[in-house]
Amino acid sequence: MSEFLKLAYELISQVIYNIAEWIADIVMGFVKVFITGWIQYTDIFLSYFTNFGFPMKILAVLLALILIAIPVVLVILMVRRIILHIQLRADKEDNTVLYKEIGRLNRQVLNLMDEKNKILALKVNTMGGVERIPYMGASALTDEVLPTVANVTDPERAVQALSEKTAVSGSGVVISGDGTAAEESIAMAEAAASSERAISNAVSGGNIQINARATIGQDAISTAAAAAVTAAAQAQENARNVASRFPKLNLVDIKYHDYTAPEFDNEITLQQFVEQYRLFAASELHLYYTQEIIRRFVAGMAASRLLILEGISGTGKTSLPYSMSRFLDNPATLVSVQPSYRDRTELLGYFNEFSKRFNETEFLRALYEANYRQDPSFIVLDEMNLARIEYYFAEMLSVLEMPSREEWVLDLVPTAWPGDPEKLEGGKIYVPDTLWFVGTANNDDSTFTITDKVYDRAIPIELNERAAAFECEPQPRIHVTSSHLEALFRKAKEEHPISEDSLEKMKKLDQYLLTRFKLSFGNRIIRQMYDFIPVYVACGGTELGGMDYIIARKVLKKFESMNVSFVRDEIKGLIVYIEKTFGRTEMPDSREYLQKIQNLY
Repeated sequence: MSEFLKLAYELISQVIYNIAEWIADIVMGFVKVFITGWIQYTDIFLSYFTNFGFPMKILAVLLALILIAIPVVLVILMVRRIILHIQLRADKEDNTVLYKEIGRLNRQVLNLMDEKNKILALKVNTMGGVERIPYMGASALTDEVLPTVANVTDPERAVQALSEKTAVSGSGVVISGDGTAAEESIAMAEAAASSERAISNAVSGGNIQINARATIGQDAISTAAAAAVTAAAQAQENARNVASRFPKLNLVDIKYHDYTAPEFDNEITLQQFVEQYRLFAASELHLYYTQEIIRRFVAGMAASRLLILEGISGTGKTSLPYSMSRFLDNPATLVSVQPSYRDRTELLGYFNEFSKRFNETEFLRALYEANYRQDPSFIVLDEMNLARIEYYFAEMLSVLEMPSREEWVLDLVPTAWPGDPEKLEGGKIYVPDTLWFVGTANNDDSTFTITDKVYDRAIPIELNERAAAFECEPQPRIHVTSSHLEALFRKAKEEHPISEDSLEKMKKLDQYLLTRFKLSFGNRIIRQMYDFIPVYVACGGTELGGMDYIIARKVLKKFESMNVSFVRDEIKGLIVYIEKTFGRTEMPDSREYLQKIQNLY
């Protein structure tokens, strides 16, 4: 046994000795290479360096710097690696503590929610009753009586139930209990109706008695019956307003119940319209626009129901549709778009299944009110590209593309209910042909890029500079119908059709763009061009001026998304081609836009 232990000792000791000697050799080699070896390196360097010429000395110095940099970089990388390892271990420990704390808080939240549900269940159960409906908002905890299924789904049954609190005394109506204003109105209606039926029966029988004491003459009976009918109608109207799931839209119905339209001036021309609006904005609102901007805006109304005003801040993008609506004596509705907008409910609202009310928005109210107006209406979507337009405005874009205006319909609710607004048909709302949507857009880091889908359907108008102020006489508002404006648009297309020469030049440019850049005008742009250019000419512009603007803003704008290396040289050739085809002094917008795009590459 002793021999075996001796063998083991010698083997293990020899292994340990060899390992120690290997480590010592590594350390000594490291010291020799990076520490003591510098004396030898220096001697070698100096022995050659003194005999070198100037160029060779520079190369020698560079070689020495490289050799020095290699160990320094290695040391730095090793130190950073060690520090990073230490930080990662610390972060892992901190995250473990954080995860435990989050788990504890989540358990507390779940316990609190469970306690809240138990309290709600206890509250409901203590009220008793047979026909109960589930929790319907805060009123379930505060009202003396919970709403029943019948009350919610059958308003007539609700009226009948509440009328049991009423009593008829003489020719008046007495309401018992301490019900709400809506209950009093409904009860009054039922009581008045009962009184009228009692009086009629008494008249037909020939014996008229009230309270079994007094006899009333024929005149008194007629007066009492008329008063009862009036009270019943008024109470029923109030009950319908209270029970409606569209209270804002019902208020619009009341507003326009006795509305009288103004006297419209349907003799005005497009050029007069442009000039009078310019004078009105300057004299009444101190807003100054060039005739060119106003021409583009009016021609844009003829080409699309969606206009997008772009440009730097402070140039009057929001003020343009606002002042235009004031000029037409129909103030626009301003909707401030929020970054959280993601679907149609942000604009149109939604039906709340708990409260049985529709969550109405100002956009919906303005859309509904436009159905009552004959004059042009505007809804302004301020900062519309703070959210993705193709998300929250997608359904409206699709509806406005429908060829028949009878198809401009939006579904709000699945079915119609009693008391719904008058202009809703089967839970659907129409987008009237008197309405235009105007969006303002800034191009900065806080906004989304407007996609081609939106640009193709809209008419973009750039406002990059303010017009000079000028003095003028006060200009009054005007009243024109949308049908008259559309008649002027049709008349402009008949009187100012696009010339064959311009159409031929446009086709050549389209072929050039398709061959060199794979770009095309497209059917929608062609259709908008046929609508835009004649109205632009009727407003005082030129044919090539309108074509130049549409080509620059609708076609050439697509160059912004073409990040290709050859675009600079190709754009130079395109500018030359435009000058040869249309003339060196024509198409200034297109040439200026191409030069701006060229500078981006």
